[in-house]
Amino acid sequence: MSHDHSHDDDDHHHHHHDNHYSDMQARVKALETLLTEKGLIDPAAIDRIVETYETKVGPRNGAQVVAKAWSDPNFADWLRRDATAAIASLGFTGRQGEHMRAVFNTPETHNLIVCTLCSCYPWAVLGLPPVWYKAPAYRSRAVIDPRGVLAEFDLTLPQETKIRVWDSTAELRYLVIPERPAASEGMDEAALADLVSRDAMIGTALAKTPETAL
Repeated sequence: MSHDHSHDDDDHHHHHHDNHYSDMQARVKALETLLTEKGLIDPAAIDRIVETYETKVGPRNGAQVVAKAWSDPNFADWLRRDATAAIASLGFTGRQGEHMRAVFNTPETHNLIVCTLCSCYPWAVLGLPPVWYKAPAYRSRAVIDPRGVLAEFDLTLPQETKIRVWDSTAELRYLVIPERPAASEGMDEAALADLVSRDAMIGTALAKTPETAL
């Protein structure tokens, strides 16, 4: 399957975006407002549930994929060739994760994921998409000015590092495999997974070092 929707950082692509709620988003928002007004749901409780799936449960799956790729060269090779099957072998499948591609960071190339049309996102390995991932500002600027976007996440890469931007679609979603940090030799997969954040698997951060993970 060839869905190589990527852009290098010296390319400039302009996209038009709809800044309004989609029909489904508007319906969900209206329903949430109605149920809140009737006292049937607590918005703060919903926010906590969303945060759990956005930052903890889902990203832990992806972190396990990354840790195994760091630890097992055969798995890393499989992940490069057929990410969908390799990820499924760990039990991570499901909605918006049916067709996956893993893109590996190297000293020469840093990968960044975006969805310029909407908010396609690999739920099975990353959980729910963060609010900023769905925002029109990120969706457009990640392609036009990836270095500027990364700087806003406090990530400044060497000027000689090429930034490759991958545009997710309804058919294909991407997972960034960050570089394994120094001084992580001898760590088991569980410990390595603790070094991997959601943002590192989107490309807006690097993997944590063993020191910063403490």
